[in-house]
Amino acid sequence: MSSQNQDLVVVGKLGATYGIKGWLKVFSYTEQSESIFAYQPWLIKVKGEWKPIQIESWKKHGQGMVAKLEGLDIREDAQIFTNAEVAVHADQLPALSGEEFYWRELYGMSVFTTEGYDLGKVTDILETGSNDVLVVKANLKDAFGQKERLIPFLDEQVIKSIDRTAQRIEVDWDPGF
Repeated sequence: MSSQNQDLVVVGKLGATYGIKGWLKVFSYTEQSESIFAYQPWLIKVKGEWKPIQIESWKKHGQGMVAKLEGLDIREDAQIFTNAEVAVHADQLPALSGEEFYWRELYGMSVFTTEGYDLGKVTDILETGSNDVLVVKANLKDAFGQKERLIPFLDEQVIKSIDRTAQRIEVDWDPGF
């Protein structure tokens, strides 16, 4: 990703065309699915390039949502956007308090136990329903022979601190797990 695109955040994906007038199904990754429409313009990845595009209209359709993108008036024109990612610039996201953060900020952070053992780096976050789970890729020469650790994201109980500046998460976790 070029430096120009490093501040992009993928907030959804376009699905199949809907109808004959250029509408597309929308799959939102935002906490409130309809929030995806609050961000303008959308940046759509087509043939490896991000292109800005405005939303002309949107509506709920059954359990999902559909959108009409500006300049797309027939089904055939809209088909090029099927399965395209939808991104926005990070500075378009709501500002958070000092105690809050976006999951994307955790990726790449180093994870240490309260005793100072380096568990590795965050590579993914799993949503399990009851609580989210950090996927931590262990260091190559992990003393416990671990390749990956799954650490529950339980604030205060397991997650003791998150330091944005140091890119470090401190956890109360047994390195043998």
